[in-house]
Amino acid sequence: MASREFKDHYREQRIFFNRTIVAGLVVLLMLLSLAARYYYLQVVQHDVFSTLSDRNRMQLQPITPTRGLIYDRNGVLLADNQPTFSLTIVRERVKDMEETLAFLSDLIEIAPEDIESFEKRLHQRRRPYESVTLKTRLNEDEIAKVAVNRHLLAGVEVEADLIRYYPQGEDFAHMLGYVGRISEQELKKVDPANYSGTQYYGKLGVEGHYEELLHGQAGFQTVETDVRGRVLRVLEKVAPTPGADISLNIDTELQKVAVKALDGRKGAVVAIDPKTGGILALVSTPSFDPNLFVTGIDSKTYKELQNSPAIPLFNRALRGQYPPGSTIKPFVGVAGLDTEKVNTGTTVWDPGYYQLKGDERKYRDWKRQGHGWVDLKAAIAQSCDVFFYDLGYRMGVDSMQQYLAQFGFGQLTAYDIDNARDGILPSREWKRGVKGLPWFPGDSINMSIGQGYMLTTPLQLATGMAVLANRGHWVAPRLIKTINEVEVTDVPSPPDMQLHQEWYWDYVIKAMEEVMHGRHGTARGSGRGAEYRMAGKTGTAQVIGIKQGERYDADAIAEEYRDHGLFIGFAPVNNPKIALAVVVENGGGGSSAAAPVARKVFDAYLVGESTKLQAAK
Repeated sequence: MASREFKDHYREQRIFFNRTIVAGLVVLLMLLSLAARYYYLQVVQHDVFSTLSDRNRMQLQPITPTRGLIYDRNGVLLADNQPTFSLTIVRERVKDMEETLAFLSDLIEIAPEDIESFEKRLHQRRRPYESVTLKTRLNEDEIAKVAVNRHLLAGVEVEADLIRYYPQGEDFAHMLGYVGRISEQELKKVDPANYSGTQYYGKLGVEGHYEELLHGQAGFQTVETDVRGRVLRVLEKVAPTPGADISLNIDTELQKVAVKALDGRKGAVVAIDPKTGGILALVSTPSFDPNLFVTGIDSKTYKELQNSPAIPLFNRALRGQYPPGSTIKPFVGVAGLDTEKVNTGTTVWDPGYYQLKGDERKYRDWKRQGHGWVDLKAAIAQSCDVFFYDLGYRMGVDSMQQYLAQFGFGQLTAYDIDNARDGILPSREWKRGVKGLPWFPGDSINMSIGQGYMLTTPLQLATGMAVLANRGHWVAPRLIKTINEVEVTDVPSPPDMQLHQEWYWDYVIKAMEEVMHGRHGTARGSGRGAEYRMAGKTGTAQVIGIKQGERYDADAIAEEYRDHGLFIGFAPVNNPKIALAVVVENGGGGSSAAAPVARKVFDAYLVGESTKLQAAK
């Protein structure tokens, strides 16, 4: 009876019912929370997670445009694109970069320079999931080793690529320039979208100046990838626009003739078509192989080029600044005639030296015994220093500077050439500002024969020669001829040079013709036997000063201190087709060192051209 009093079925049922209600409410609440979370994820956040999912399986990849090709005036290929295979890595797909690089280094040969360059590019500005090249020019054995171990190399791919190749090698290095790995600084200057995926950038020369044209417009594609990041299919594609093909005024055969004529000596040759301003040859020797720089030159080879006493990386044609020596005399002669400081009847006695009144210093003529009585024509033909000493003294620096500037000296006049130096065309203001001294009469005397403070580049000498050949008509020098086979004609040029009498041009040109073909011409040896008439002027530029009373002895001094040999000229005289300048560093006299080089270039262009035409007929 007592146990029954303690058992309350109603109370137990009520407790059970309450607990069931609570448990049901908890379960219901949990189900509602789960449903709410499900709704939030599937409905509210649908777009977000859909996008994240797509990012895992779809990637937007840039498509690098094919770089434009470069040809010479005759269609000879100067800059090509060669197919190659490169080893690339996508950083976002690699779990441990150090471990991956170590594994790859054990698998195939990877130079420390490649790894260092890779790490630099890895931290440059780039798009997510954009591959970075570790090594280029993989051979078949290396490709096979990577393929066999592909399952162990997440984020590592072997990609087909096009790299720049220069078939003409050293002969065109200074003129063409080269492409190299794009740097962080260069990336900041360009459109990041257009250069997505681009590995190479034009560094110098034509490649640098026409980078925007040659590069083209990048394309893009949306691809679907697997869990390893490998492409399964292309979903959408915007094709890239290839870079423009350009042709230059350069004549490949003429360029090679000029290189061969210099015969390994330090120097430069610049040849211009006076009618169009087209640069036919632009040579600087010694040179280097531009292909070494395309995918990255190794430090040992680069140091050898940098430390070479011949300075092969230095572009003498554009950046070499030399005293013009006697090559300046025709230009000074034009100025003398137009300022009426001399005329065709003016003669000067040359005893072998020139002396100012009240000055003990003697300005020596290159011919120790002198030339006797000479007029302007004879002074140019025989390169009489004393005549020009006298003319320079009477003209003064102001007139000389004014006229020489009109020939392009002391300034940059080329249309599409970068990194050229503008030389020095001294004036009173220049000397006061640079030297802190006034201009002296002796400075004018030195300037009249291209010595003293005046410096010119081979490009400037050839430009001035083209203006003189055109009798004052200016056409700015340029490398470009066509862009995608469309002729480039709108090239701005300085104003033409106007003289008081047109026959002054003919008089000076006739004197230059005497240099090559006259009985006493300084370059008569190089003019002998030519099938055409040419006008020219030799020059010898001192590298070191010679004391009063001493004689220059080339054998007694080191080669690097010997005189430079120079030559300027054009041909044919009556219908100029080519004007040029030659500089042979430490080569000695212009008549012995530079004029023979010019003759070979003239023959190659004029005689060789006529031979081709006859063969074609």
